[in-house]
Amino acid sequence: MRHLFTAGGDDVEIDDDPTRVDVDALWTFLSTEAYWARWRRRVDLEIQLGTAWRVVGAYDGTGMIAFARAISDGVALAYLADVYVEERARGRGLGVEVVRTMVEDAPAERLRWMLHTRDAHGLYARFGFTAPDGTYVERPPGVGSA
Repeated sequence: MRHLFTAGGDDVEIDDDPTRVDVDALWTFLSTEAYWARWRRRVDLEIQLGTAWRVVGAYDGTGMIAFARAISDGVALAYLADVYVEERARGRGLGVEVVRTMVEDAPAERLRWMLHTRDAHGLYARFGFTAPDGTYVERPPGVGSA
């Protein structure tokens, strides 16, 4: 799936082709600017990309400028991860378009989506993300059995 998106007057290509992901650009952002999963090694990221259910990137004439990754069984559940927009490309709607493409384009629209984030709650709320209901529990890392 590829489509053009006009961001701030410029055409940007939105693409879910995993072979197109600029792993170097992704690693640079995630290892230096992202607040989440900073413990990851590059090999961990490469494994995550290799096993991702879907990736969506935004590309302009300079390369990949936005990204999102999903983990899913493809039937009922999906987890949204590693969403980012390069600082130089922010404020042009790219985050909205990448998330929209990921969670609303077929076959993703029928899944129950989850994510963990401490920012951009307004962005995710636009797509129906809310606080978990009474059917959701989780086990944080490092918790042992009683």
